[in-house]
Amino acid sequence: MDTVYRCCAGLDVHKETVAACALWVAEDGTASKEIRTFATMTGDLLALSDWLAERKVTHVAMESTGVFWKPIFNILEGRFEVILVNARHIKQVPGRKTDVKDCDWISQLLQHGLLKASFVPPRPQRELRDLTRHRAQLVGEHTRVANRVQKVLEDANVKLSSVASDVLGVSCRAMIEQLLAGQQDVAKIADLAHGRLRDKKAALTAALQGHVTDHHRFMLRMLWDHLTYLESAIASLDQRIEEQMHPFEASVQLLDAIPGVDRTVASALIAARAR
Repeated sequence: MDTVYRCCAGLDVHKETVAACALWVAEDGTASKEIRTFATMTGDLLALSDWLAERKVTHVAMESTGVFWKPIFNILEGRFEVILVNARHIKQVPGRKTDVKDCDWISQLLQHGLLKASFVPPRPQRELRDLTRHRAQLVGEHTRVANRVQKVLEDANVKLSSVASDVLGVSCRAMIEQLLAGQQDVAKIADLAHGRLRDKKAALTAALQGHVTDHHRFMLRMLWDHLTYLESAIASLDQRIEEQMHPFEASVQLLDAIPGVDRTVASALIAARAR
């Protein structure tokens, strides 16, 4: 059978090790095969890269196993044509012998053009995807912590949410800080209201007249510090995402012109696109 790739390799990736099978065909048509196992520390992966290059390998295939393929892909990318394959697709190819090692089988499938490559976005898009996904996780955690803050306030019978539409707005934040500091004069706390909320000063005074114990203050302080950390982390991510968006600015401008799509949504859409 005519080969698709004269020099290729298959990798069987695990957490601690990666088995590599290199196949190559000499000019005289002689086929050769070599199998070797490497550890997954960076130094070992660099040695794997050199080992593949010494055998004139041009194409490398491996399964998309959890997250273990990522550091290997990052090191081999650019030096070889790396093909990431869905494990289910490999299992569906008939003809495998039971005594053939995984890396050997993958290399044979690659050599004969029987593997369908999964799409792997370019590195800038992969990095942007990591950032936007992490931001989404932190925003979700921020919402959960904010809800727990509200529950503690309700437990202390502090009814800020009954008067103010945004308990985490500037005015309410200042009031909660005073509660945490142990301020007992609710009139003074209510006097911290700004804007339209000042018109509800009497209602705020009544809402702040709760039963705040040391336990409530302790719980609120824990949650408040966590909330502050999350907001700082989200702000750092926003700044980093903005920096990473420069290569995609043309796409961002087009998406930003769509009603309801801002730059944050645009970054998530760009990071998630399949092609």
